[in-house]
Amino acid sequence: MAQLTDDCFAFGGKLMRVEEAVASIAERFPVIAGTETVPLGLADGRIAAEDVFAAHDLPPFANTAVDGYAVRFADLAPAGETVLPVSGRLAAGAAAGDMPHGTAIHIFTGAPMPPGADTVFMQEDVRREGDRVTLPPGLKRGANARPAGEDLGRGGLAIAAGQRLRPQDLALAAATGHARIAVRRRLRVAVFSTGDELSEPGAPLRPGAIHDSNRVLLVSLLTRLGVAVDDLGILRDDPSTLSARLAEAARDHDLILTSGGVSTGEEDHVKAAVESQGRLMLWRLAIKPGRPVAAGLVAGTPFIGLPGNPVAVYVTLLFVVRPLLARLGGALYAPPLSWPVRAGFAYRKKAGRREFVRVSLFRATDGGLEAQKFPRDGAGVLTSLTESDGLVELPDDATSLAPGDMLAYYPHALLW
Repeated sequence: MAQLTDDCFAFGGKLMRVEEAVASIAERFPVIAGTETVPLGLADGRIAAEDVFAAHDLPPFANTAVDGYAVRFADLAPAGETVLPVSGRLAAGAAAGDMPHGTAIHIFTGAPMPPGADTVFMQEDVRREGDRVTLPPGLKRGANARPAGEDLGRGGLAIAAGQRLRPQDLALAAATGHARIAVRRRLRVAVFSTGDELSEPGAPLRPGAIHDSNRVLLVSLLTRLGVAVDDLGILRDDPSTLSARLAEAARDHDLILTSGGVSTGEEDHVKAAVESQGRLMLWRLAIKPGRPVAAGLVAGTPFIGLPGNPVAVYVTLLFVVRPLLARLGGALYAPPLSWPVRAGFAYRKKAGRREFVRVSLFRATDGGLEAQKFPRDGAGVLTSLTESDGLVELPDDATSLAPGDMLAYYPHALLW
């Protein structure tokens, strides 16, 4: 895996705002994902490694958008109906021959326009009698005809480097002459949970233990983000074991991601383990839930340590890890889209801290959408994610919220 120098995290001090953290990521981490060329059928969800340009006009020739009759607009009577002889028939896939002046050609959707023809009457709008067709007045020049390059001209940009490829992007690449596309190699991310209190899902619970849900959450969300995830299990609270396993993961991965053990308690050993193999900077982000986020390098490989509570994992993965994945993987990063909704609750918070509150949407009596807060705030309450519709964002400098205030709303269904 590509290795980074140990001085990437030379920033610190007070609580760091989310935008500062994201800017530092973009500034200090290089793209490390290599490239490969794959068939279009295998490129969905991948990151375009290069700009893709149209190899030819799209469509490559002028053609008809409907079944009907192609004519020269100049042959039409300025007022009243026009009667023209039908000089031929032209179907999609056929080559267009000459069309004599003063005639019409029976043409079918997708067929090339004959030289000189510039207007098409829809079949249902005309009267055909033998080899002659009666055309109604009022049609504009160029109606129902698609010019060459109407969609995209030759040499036009079809796909920008860094774009996450969607089925419609791949269809455009195919339509403009491409069968294969250069993409970024998928990032390999190692995922650990940390803590002696954790048991594997499904295992009997010993006294004082809980089932590990964070790895399931992280692996599932990371997979949706298009990375290759290795679930490396649970790291116990033993400094020497932690250090060795992190160093081993660094050799084969582009990013190491842990949850738990990054606070400042006596049993939070991840910080020391990371510093024994590289460098760590505890970001202490101004974000709730999720303040104890650690970032650094393990033997030159980027490391992010997320909090131990699952809601904090969810929020920090979305707003901290996701920009880092975009940077490392060569993707263009855009923050998640939000929609304005009206608050249906009152709330107080500390200034200088971004807060994300779990909410559900309801239709108010006036017909507008209103966000109602989930009744329990705890960052360990998983049902606050399963029984809510999304998150609302309370800005850093806000200290209170009143019913009716407008908020940025992030629906769970569209975040991943």
